[in-house]
Amino acid sequence: MIEPRLSAEMIVQSLLRKVNQEGGFAAVLRKGDRISGAILIICVEKGKDPRLLEKMPSLDGPATWQVIWPQSTDNKQNLDGYLERRSRFDPDLWLIELDVADAERLIAEMT
Repeated sequence: MIEPRLSAEMIVQSLLRKVNQEGGFAAVLRKGDRISGAILIICVEKGKDPRLLEKMPSLDGPATWQVIWPQSTDNKQNLDGYLERRSRFDPDLWLIELDVADAERLIAEMT
């Protein structure tokens, strides 16, 4: 049986509102499919040390958000290249950037 789930657009909009309520900054860098597009989230704090999160399926429960790209700001060009390749591979992909303290905690609370 398929579990009901929120649309990608609704998850993104909820996340943007929550980050703004927490005093952070959130932006949609790339819009994907409204219903089922994958969501990648770039998390930074004061513009530094980007981390890339993606929701990954789990064998023993619901999907969870996992860090797939920890990297220092000096190598941001590599992250940009990765995101460009992913976007070409998956045109339905959402790309969101959050600049808020403890973004991973906030994302985990939302989903």
